[in-house]
Amino acid sequence: MKNEMKVEAIKNGTVIDHITANKSLHVLKILGLPHEGINVTIAMNVSSQNVGKKDVVKIENRELDPNELDQIALVAPEATINIIRNYDVVEKDKVHFMKELRSIIKCTNSNCITNADEPIESRFHLIKTSPILLRCHHCERLIGAEEIDKQF
Repeated sequence: MKNEMKVEAIKNGTVIDHITANKSLHVLKILGLPHEGINVTIAMNVSSQNVGKKDVVKIENRELDPNELDQIALVAPEATINIIRNYDVVEKDKVHFMKELRSIIKCTNSNCITNADEPIESRFHLIKTSPILLRCHHCERLIGAEEIDKQF
């Protein structure tokens, strides 16, 4: 007899599916979750026919804004975003990398102007997506997935 754990459907909100395995906690940190008043369901290392293992996050009564989606792409580039209204999926899309990322992560170069006491936002240009590689607009430091993960 196969034991199966079922997760209740949400009436309204967002389901983030196909998160890279073991990255759902990074996604929660990006979104400032959990916090009181918002129900969050997390499934980690669940089987997936497409990628082997994945994480899934369900957030009730909240739809994500484009800036949050940009940030999620940094740690879960294959994630799928499902918007749920009245128990139905009304929108489904993959996260997309922006060509330029602003104020999402910090430059790892301690001498970069963005790490000084200057009111300058960090800006990165996307060099490649797999594996992810970004270049700082100000000092041209290259930053990969490992350095990005450390910031979340």
